[in-house]
Amino acid sequence: MITVFGSINLDLVVAVPHLPGAGQTVSGPDHQTFPGGKGANQALAACRAGAPVRMVGAVGQDAFGPLALANMRAAGVDLAAVHALPGASGLAFIGIDADGENQIIVASGANARVDANWLEGHLSNEDTLILQGEVPFSQTKRAIACANRAGAAVFWNPAPVPRDDFLPGLEAVETLVVNEGEAEELAARAHLDGEPDAFINHFATDTRRVVVTLGAKGVRAGFAGDRYQVASPAIRAVDTTGAGDAFCGALAAALDAGTPFGRALKEAVAAGALACTATGAQSSAPRREDIQRLADQIV
Repeated sequence: MITVFGSINLDLVVAVPHLPGAGQTVSGPDHQTFPGGKGANQALAACRAGAPVRMVGAVGQDAFGPLALANMRAAGVDLAAVHALPGASGLAFIGIDADGENQIIVASGANARVDANWLEGHLSNEDTLILQGEVPFSQTKRAIACANRAGAAVFWNPAPVPRDDFLPGLEAVETLVVNEGEAEELAARAHLDGEPDAFINHFATDTRRVVVTLGAKGVRAGFAGDRYQVASPAIRAVDTTGAGDAFCGALAAALDAGTPFGRALKEAVAAGALACTATGAQSSAPRREDIQRLADQIV
C-alpha cells in the first residue's frame, strides 16, 4: 500500500495570454477551481494508476477543505488520517499561459501544521511512504524516521527543495525524484556538478533509485550500476500543472507493485505526458489502462 504524507490544497487557476513579470498584471477571462497540493496530487495519481492509497495530511475548517478532498474521496483514497484543523486550508494561485506553462503561488494554510506523528500505526514493511516538499521539512524528516522504524520504503520528491540540510534524511530514501532545476539546486548545496548524469552518478546507490525528469526530453535515472534514459512521447501540451505529480504517483504505484524499474519509468513518463493533455493538477491524472497503453509504445 502507498501512504502519502504531504500537502492538500485547493487550486485557483486562471488562463492568461502570457505569464506576468515582476510588477505586471495580466488578465484572464475566467477562473477555475481544482483540488490540488503536491501530496494530494500524488495520492490521486497513484490511486488512478492502480495502487491502494492512504492520505495523511491536513485541511482547514473552512469552506475550501471539503472541496480540496473531493477528488481523492471520489477515487477511493483512504482519508481517515486527514485532519481538519482550525484555520484556513492550503491554497494555490496558478496562472497558465497559451503554451501550457504555469506560474504558481502557494499559501500553506493547514499544511504548515501537519504532524508526522499522524503516521504512527499506518506504515508497515509492505508499504511505500511518499513525501514531497510542501510541508515543514522538520516533519518530513520525522516521517522518514517513522518509515524506517516500520520498514516502509521511502519515496521522496523534494519539490520545492527544503532550505534545511537535506543530506541526513537522504540516507534513508530508496527513491529520489527531482526535476532539472531541483537537481541543480540540490547539487549546488552538496557542492556537486548539477548536470543530470553527474547528479545521478553521485546519489544513486545499490539501495537508492535516482530519477531526474527532463520535461519534454523524458527522464534519466540510475539504480545500482544501471543507467536509464526514457524519451517522452510527443503530445500537445494543454496544461503542465501536475505532470510531475502524475509522474511520481505512477512511478510509486508501479514500484510498490513490484514492477521492474525500467518498465516503471516508462509508465511514469507515460503518466506525466498524459497529464499534460488536460487542465488541472488532479483532473488530468491518467488512469491505469491509459498509462499502460501509452507505456507500451515507449521504446
